[in-house]
Amino acid sequence: MRIVLKSTLSEETAHKVMRVLARISALATVLALAAPAGAADTIRLAVQKTGTFSWELAAIRSAGLDKEAGLALEVTELASTEAGKIAMRAGSADIILSDWLWVSRERRLGAKLTFYPYSSALGAVMVPASSPIKTLADLKGRKLAVAGGAIDKSWLLLQARMKQDGIDLKSEATIVYGAPPLIAAKALDGEMDASLNFWNFCAQLEAKGFRRLTGIEDILPKLGANGAVAAVGYVFDESWAASHKEAVARFIAMTRKAKELLATSDAAWDKVAPLTGTTDPALLKTYRDRYRDGIPRRSIDDEEKDARVLYRVLAEIGGRDLVGPAAELDPGTFYHAVPGD
Repeated sequence: MRIVLKSTLSEETAHKVMRVLARISALATVLALAAPAGAADTIRLAVQKTGTFSWELAAIRSAGLDKEAGLALEVTELASTEAGKIAMRAGSADIILSDWLWVSRERRLGAKLTFYPYSSALGAVMVPASSPIKTLADLKGRKLAVAGGAIDKSWLLLQARMKQDGIDLKSEATIVYGAPPLIAAKALDGEMDASLNFWNFCAQLEAKGFRRLTGIEDILPKLGANGAVAAVGYVFDESWAASHKEAVARFIAMTRKAKELLATSDAAWDKVAPLTGTTDPALLKTYRDRYRDGIPRRSIDDEEKDARVLYRVLAEIGGRDLVGPAAELDPGTFYHAVPGD
C-alpha cells in the first residue's frame, strides 16, 4: 500500500503515522491468521418448548455435536407447532418440525417446502389396566376420547382400519375431542372408556398402569404400509436447502448422531430428563423407550413410498379439510439430497 503524506505534516508526525499504520497492518495479519478456516454456518430453528426436539437439541449441545458439525444453532422456543408454521411462513425460521401432510398441502399452495424424517412415534389407543376392552372391535358402543380433533391423522387412520372390518367407529362409538393434556387427564379420572392420544401422553398413561390396546403403528401394515412411517420430520424451504446444501447435510448427520446417542446411552438421558417435566423413574423410562422406538431407520425411498400409500388413505377419510384438492402426495415433499439415502 502506498501512502502519500501531505507536506503540511512535520517529519516527526509523519513517522508517527507510519508506525501506527504498521501496527494496524501487523495486527490485522495476526487476526487473519488466528481466525478459523471457515465460520460456523448458522441455522435458525423454531422449536416447541415442550416438544421432543428440545430433547434432541439438549443431547446435541451436551455432546458438542453442533460444534463438531460446524453449525451455530439459533433456537427460538415457541408455544405450539402452529407457531412454528407461522415462523416458517414468515421466513423467521430455517427449520421446524411438522408432518408431510402439511408440507404436501403447502407445496400445492405454492410454498416449496420439503420434509426429512424425524420420528415415527405415533399415538395409541389406551385403556385402563382392568378394562374389559380387549380388541379394537370392543370400542363399539364405548366412549372414546380423541386428541387433536376430527381430522387428526391417528384418528383418521384408526377409522380407516376399523372400516376394513365393517365398523364405522365415528358413528358406532361416542367420540369426544379435546386437547392432548385434557384427554390424558380425563382418561386418568376414568371419564372415558378409552382414549387415543399423542405418543408422549400415552407414555404418561402407560407409566400409570394403563394398557396399550393398540399403537397406530401396529395398524399401518393393514393399511398398506411396509414399515414404520415417520409422520413428523424436519421441514425447510427447498430453495434455502439448495443454497445451504452442505450445511443441511451436516445438520442431518448431526441429528442422526444425536439420535444414535439417545438410542444407545442411558447416561445421555440425564441431560434430557429435566426437559420432560417429570422426575418419575417409570415415566422417564417409558419416554426413553418410546422415543427410541420412533427413531427412523429406513431409506427415504421406503419412507416416501409408504407415505404415498397412507396419504391416499388419509385423503379418502379426511377429504379436502385435511389435504386440500390434492389426492396424491405432492412430488418433492420428501428431501432426498443427503448422502447415504
